[in-house]
Order: sequence, then structure tokens, then C-alpha cells
Amino acid sequence: MAKKLTQSEVNNIVWRACDSFRGTIESTEYKNYVLVMLFVKYISDVWQDHYDAYRKEYGNNKERIHRKLARERFLLPEHANFEFLYENRDHPRKPDGKGGFTACESVGEMINIALEEIELRNKSKLLNVFRNIDFNDETRLGDTRKRNHILKHLLEDFAKLDLRPSLIGSQDVIGDAYEYLISRFAADAGKKAGEFYTPGEVSILLAKLVAPNPGERICDPTCGSGSLLVKCAREVGSRDYSIYGQEAISGTWSLCKMNMFLHDINDARIEWGDTLLDPKLLEDDKLMRFEVVVANPPFSLDKWGANLAEKEQKSHNRWHRGVPPKSKGDYAFISHMVETATEGTGRVGVVVPHGVLFRGGAEGRIRQALIEENLLDAVIGLPPNLFFGTGIPAAILIFRKDRSDRTDVLFIDASHEFEPGKNKNRLREEVEVTKIVQTYRARAAVDKYAYLAAREEIAANDYNLNIPRYVDTFEEEEEIDIAAVQKEIEGIEKELVEVRGEMAKVLKELGL
Repeated sequence: MAKKLTQSEVNNIVWRACDSFRGTIESTEYKNYVLVMLFVKYISDVWQDHYDAYRKEYGNNKERIHRKLARERFLLPEHANFEFLYENRDHPRKPDGKGGFTACESVGEMINIALEEIELRNKSKLLNVFRNIDFNDETRLGDTRKRNHILKHLLEDFAKLDLRPSLIGSQDVIGDAYEYLISRFAADAGKKAGEFYTPGEVSILLAKLVAPNPGERICDPTCGSGSLLVKCAREVGSRDYSIYGQEAISGTWSLCKMNMFLHDINDARIEWGDTLLDPKLLEDDKLMRFEVVVANPPFSLDKWGANLAEKEQKSHNRWHRGVPPKSKGDYAFISHMVETATEGTGRVGVVVPHGVLFRGGAEGRIRQALIEENLLDAVIGLPPNLFFGTGIPAAILIFRKDRSDRTDVLFIDASHEFEPGKNKNRLREEVEVTKIVQTYRARAAVDKYAYLAAREEIAANDYNLNIPRYVDTFEEEEEIDIAAVQKEIEGIEKELVEVRGEMAKVLKELGL
């Protein structure tokens, strides 16, 4: 029996699988090959695990076995599973359409055919998920000989993984390995990392702040690879939730779809398209409503579609507080999220750049309207250098549609407490994240950390939400004892005279 692997062992194996690509293509490109192969290996091992169990139960009754397999989460023909790909890595084959097989030009062609077959057999779940990945791409992977060499090693690396449910037990091992890979790729991706990944501790913090409850609908309109949705799902504490998302970049949409399945979130509705220009999460041609809406949207997105806002206004009424400036889409995302939150129960958590707190013009008018409508619940300042691809500090805004019993706004300055890192700072879940969440739930002032501001005070500040206006973090310098400092200086000067005298003696002895 195969040895049960720990989470760290699984993580290490999948990370080493990337060695086949390093030096050949950038990590932003090869991440797709590795993540797709992890997905194929997992569904293949699940299929094999269930096949073995049914065979043990039904013996050689193939009809009953196949009837059972037809009810599996994914249907997997023999020539499309990982085992077939691995066994034919030296001499790639493909179906000949007559019940037999014929030679393939390359390993990449064989893998592409398998992916296409997996999509066709699982249209309702996986249609177009692999459309952005080409394992036979000469421009990225080189000529046939080089492609075969790279992909053969990739298959051999993943053959070391045994992901059968009967062996690994918890589904979280697979999902967490996938998340681990995405986080490692994000660390290498520079500015592009923000397109597909929110740091895990920030996702956990957001999930805890909006506190999803059983039975609620959870949405991320800029869902990236889905890490924030996964953290919110886990926060529910049961499987009684519904997950929705939309992602503009098709390759990242594919990552999110696979991420949901690898975390055993099977009924997630993840749409591909631009949330601002073409919202896809609709019911009866109207925006869907959700109890929880969370996002880490692109910061200050330029050319977000302000020129189309007037036409859009007639259909979904998202910009009734004003149209955000065309060069900064922050309030476009905020307005969309607030409009899609359920009346009376909806909570919104969004990561924003600090400019959102104080910029004037159209943004200032929208900010004022949100405050006057009693929607803004909290402003939380985060430390700098938390996010991949940017070192600027960010903030979290919490909006709620259940604030009938209060009109104040809680300000938290958490910008000074973090664990410093070589390339990126982080929030520790058991320390900084816990403190922020407890302070938010307690909703009370904390010296030099949190302040509860009345709406009238915010209005007096011209609706400027800049955190230092409300949370005083100034530390008085310790009073200097002038007499003690003077005495210390005199002592140093005396020592200096003595040292110079000793040096003069040494130089004299040396004849200098």
C-alpha cells in the first residue's frame, strides 16, 4: 500500500514538478501547466479509487461497475486519465476512432486530446476550462523533442503523488496543495500576481469580518483564482452555502473553476466576463443579491468603462450615487458590490487603496452618499507590503445593510502591527488577524488603535475617511535629561583626550 503523504510532502512534490519548466518559460505561464496536471492527477486518482472499490464490491460485473462510475463527480475515459498519459509518455498514443490507438506526434498532443475528452465528457462542469492551455505549444515549450522532454518529466513528477481519497483522507490536502502552488507562483509573478491571488491571511481576515452564516449566498465579483471564496466557505463551518463569482481573465477563471472542485465546492457558479461592463450573475435580467459580497479588485483600474455608465444605468442602476472617474475604477467596484448585497442582511468587505478614503470629485460625492445612507460600517488600515506586486498600504472597507441600530463608523489602524518578511510582510492569523476581528466585533475605542466616529464627526471632516484623522497613533518622545546628556558628552571627551595621548606615545616610539 502506498505511503500516506503529509501536506508538506504533497506541497513539495507539486512544487518540484515545476522544475521541468524553470528556465524554459516564465512562472506566470508554466503555472497553468502544473495546476492543470495536478487537477488531472487528482480526478484520475479519485476515479481509480472508486473503480477499485466498485470492483471489489461487484467483482467482474462490468455493467454494474460502469453504472456506478457514471454517477461520479467526473467522467473519465481510459485514454484521458493520468495513468494512460504516464504509461505512454515514451511512445504517445491517441484513439484512432475505430476502437484502437495510433501514434501521436508528441506528448503534448496526447495530453491536449485527453483534456478535450475530459471537457466533452463533463460539459456541465468543465466546458472551456482547459481552453487557455496548450501542452503542444511550440512557441512556449520549444520544438517537439524539447516539449517531449519537458512533459515526460512533468508526468514522472506527478506519478510520485497518490491522491486517492482512501489514502489521503481529507479533501483539504488537495485543495491546500493547489492554493500552495498558486501562492508560490504569485510570489514570482510581480505585478501580475494581483490578477489571480489574494494573500491567504488577508482572505481569512476578510472572511472573518463578514462572517458568513449557514444558508447564505457568498459572492466575489472579481474572484481571481478563488482563494477568497474558499476562505469564506470554510468560515461558514458547514457545507450549507452557495458560492458565486465572476472573473474577467479567462485563464484565471479556469484556475478558479478547478480550485472550487479541488476544495470539494461542486456547485459554485463561476462566470467569465468583466463584472463592470458585463455582469453575468443575474436573475430575471436583474443583478443577483447576496448576503456576503467580498473582493480584492484591481486598484484604481484605468479605463474601467465610465463611458458606458449612462447606458448601463438604465439596466442595473449601479451608479445612481455618481459615476466614478474613468481613470480610477475603485468606486465602480464598490458601487457594484453594495448594489448586489441583500437588503436588510447584506455585508460587503472590499480591499481598497488609501486614495479611496479621501480623494475628492466624483469619488468624494459617492463616498458621502454611502455614509449618509448609513452603509459604511468600518474602515481598517492594513500594513504596507502585504500584497504581491505592490508595496503600498491598503485598507478594508466594510459596508452593511443591517445597520438600523447604529450610525457610527469604526476606524481601526492596524498598519503598524505585522510580521516583517524579506520580500513581503504578513498578518499572523493568531495575532494580528485575531486582534483586528476582535476589535471589529467589540466595536469600542482602543487607545492608538481604534476609534468610533459619529456620522456628524465624519461630516465635519468633509466625509474624509483618512484614518489618522480619527485614530491618533502619535507617540510622545521620551523627555531628554539635558544635564545627563551633557555629563555623558564630557565623559566621552575626556576618554578621547586619553586615547589621543596614548596614540601619540605609540607613534613616538615608532619614530613617526
